[in-house]
Amino acid sequence: MVEQLDLIVIGMGVGGEEVAGRAAEAGMRVLGVERKLVGGECPYWGCIPSKMMIRAANALAETGRVNKLAGRAAAEPSWDPVAARVREATANWDDQAAVERFEGKGGRFLRGRARIVGQRAVEVDGERFEATRGIVIATGGEPAMPPIDGIDQVDAWTNREAIEATELPRSLVVLGAGPVGLELAQAFHRFGTTATLVETAEHALPDDEPENGEAMRAVLEEDGMTLRTGVSAKSVRRGGPGVVVELSDGGQLEAERLLVATGRRSDLRSLGVDAAGLDPDAAAVAVDGHLRAAPGVWAVGDVTGHGAFTHLAVYQGRIAAADVLGRGHRPADYSAVPRVTFTDPEVATVGLTEAQAREAGHRVRTGVATTASSARGWIHGPGAEHGVMKLVADADQDVLLGGSVMSPAAGEVAGLLVLAIRQRVPLAALRELIYPYPTLVRGIEDALRELN
Repeated sequence: MVEQLDLIVIGMGVGGEEVAGRAAEAGMRVLGVERKLVGGECPYWGCIPSKMMIRAANALAETGRVNKLAGRAAAEPSWDPVAARVREATANWDDQAAVERFEGKGGRFLRGRARIVGQRAVEVDGERFEATRGIVIATGGEPAMPPIDGIDQVDAWTNREAIEATELPRSLVVLGAGPVGLELAQAFHRFGTTATLVETAEHALPDDEPENGEAMRAVLEEDGMTLRTGVSAKSVRRGGPGVVVELSDGGQLEAERLLVATGRRSDLRSLGVDAAGLDPDAAAVAVDGHLRAAPGVWAVGDVTGHGAFTHLAVYQGRIAAADVLGRGHRPADYSAVPRVTFTDPEVATVGLTEAQAREAGHRVRTGVATTASSARGWIHGPGAEHGVMKLVADADQDVLLGGSVMSPAAGEVAGLLVLAIRQRVPLAALRELIYPYPTLVRGIEDALRELN
């Protein structure tokens, strides 16, 4: 027997939840299928628990800064309250509240592994469902394990094991100095773990501006951490205190634990996307501005390849839901997608980097200002010494194409850049704004001056 529905949503992370919830509230018969936890990576192994860990680690760092600013202070780190708070926030990795939230909107939830078997047909653990309106693919991604000799023999951590840790290792080698690797390494280091990061690119945060990467190196080294760039792991084996990593330059690292933070991947073949006319070997599902992948098929979130960010998945979910419901909407616009690395200091990037803008054929001008040279950076002192702000402008159209901020609370400062880039605010108008003094956002004015 085949059950008929209006819409089937495969994957109930934040993007899938957004589409499924809106469609159900509008009266559609919606089936949401998830093989793990409703809510996906963000509330259980990503955004929320990791930022709780970072908040705790930053509190320790701020305690140390008292000695430079306000007298004497010392802290005795303990991971116990951090692990307890993470378990409270994730309900000990229980999604019952999220399931009930979706069902309360009128949707039906089914836990299991879904496979597409036709243009509008899905099987879940042998049970077949068909959707008159169509299917939404929102399956996210999984931590990618790089093809390194021996890595499957050492019980390597991904972000998930790191988030679930009740005890921290005495030493840690981190493969990848992108956002996940940097955030976890810095947090663990502040709780007493000796951390070494290995990055194949020439600077940390390889997808961001090189100025940010070099400034981050200074931050890490000042904290007593080690960053190895331009080198990769050649092989991994058990040994030493736990694991031995052989590097491509002939060097060797030993640590109690190995953390792999080299990106994520989507497995489209096991999902059966070829039954819907999609390429099962593609790295991502190609979608148009309405998030349509094929007739009767939409895709949202990480699986579309536009970025692994909660806010982007929700944004795409809103558009896809409107399209599914036949409601008017603007097509997706990725010109001002923000991303924030929640290190101390934070690094926020919006739009194109200088390299991306040049590769796209723009005639580019840049303006760079340091956080420490601003009044607020100088006042802030410890924690703001290595920050940098960079603006990337189209020299012909006199508008911003991108911008990055490395400073305390950089994610909050980036809001103005999102608006300026998305709405193509002329540089002349940005220069005429009255920026509050003394604030970190005023650094935008300094970088604008450098654009001249």
